[in-house]
Amino acid sequence: MTEAQRLKNLTPPTGPVDVVLDTDTYNEIDDQYALSYLLLSGDKLRTKAIYAAPFLNRKVSSPEEGMEKSFEEIGRMLGRLPYAPPVFRGSRTFLADEKTPVLSAAAQDLAERVEHYSPDAPLYIVAIGAITDVASAILLNPHVCENAVVVWLGGHARHFHDCREFNLMQDVAAARVVMGCGVPFVQLPCMGVVNTFTLSAPELSAWLVGKNELADDLAAITMREMARGTGQSIWTKVIWDVTAVAWLLNDGDRFMLSRTEQTRLPTYDLHYDEQPLDCRMRYVYYILKDPLLRDLVEKLSRA
Repeated sequence: MTEAQRLKNLTPPTGPVDVVLDTDTYNEIDDQYALSYLLLSGDKLRTKAIYAAPFLNRKVSSPEEGMEKSFEEIGRMLGRLPYAPPVFRGSRTFLADEKTPVLSAAAQDLAERVEHYSPDAPLYIVAIGAITDVASAILLNPHVCENAVVVWLGGHARHFHDCREFNLMQDVAAARVVMGCGVPFVQLPCMGVVNTFTLSAPELSAWLVGKNELADDLAAITMREMARGTGQSIWTKVIWDVTAVAWLLNDGDRFMLSRTEQTRLPTYDLHYDEQPLDCRMRYVYYILKDPLLRDLVEKLSRA
């Protein structure tokens, strides 16, 4: 891929594009918002497949269980959405090293699917969990690096004191494979950037409750999650994953500001490598909350 083509592919698309979503949907509640936002933006984003990503936290006993619970949650959400793309089970473990893929239906589908695309007409991969499935597809088929663009919510801002962020720290090897392979790569850092995109209980009540079944469901799972997690009556919840989908709708910098940077790989001690790579990536550094929130609420309200 030429540098001119790379820079072109690091610019938000202006016309309809094909998208796949890799999501650990059962991990939290923001994936459900992102999945809904993606499928409700079908005039521009044509969702071709959804991949269930692994995760491991207090909700599950293994990455495989996290992936399976996410697979089930994707199915539940699709019952409330306008159409249902094919859904594939993802990795049952995280990468053991930077050379060996984890075989899964998701990784194999992605490795095959990219053969129908090109640098001039790429497939957009939105990843909002541990990036194991995408890394495995790259290890299975290096053409992913030429024929796709990866948009990942992961890591923290470069000015933050570390990269101890959930999506990154679960599979550092996978992040290093994806960021270091040369694929056009867009990063939406969590702390220091995306953590400004929040919703509160009064906002949910005013803007979503009573609009429709989908909006009620999203408001309910958010309030339930926050009541269980904080026990507080006053809170705001970051809806992290919506921003990764929003980058594909960001023509004219409507929803966020970004710049091209030299790629800096995450290290295994959860910092960024001081020595950057030669290839460039796109780095989101500011979220325009109100315009993005308006677009999200409008789409959810008329679902």
